[in-house]
Amino acid sequence: MIKTLSFALVHVTVAFSVVYAMTGSMLTGGLVALVEPACNTVAYHFHEKVWEFIRRRRNASGLAYA
Repeated sequence: MIKTLSFALVHVTVAFSVVYAMTGSMLTGGLVALVEPACNTVAYHFHEKVWEFIRRRRNASGLAYA
């Protein structure tokens, strides 16, 4: 859990730093640092659902998956 939390902190810090460097706005950097990880979390959920569908389909057809 500590590794996950430290990665989340790195992710938010990088997101903030990049946007702040591009815009010079702490508000914009802060908003992106909060919104972007939330969007990625939702996207990851659906990404996993797609891959689970692919795994089930391959298993049903007898194909080994890479």
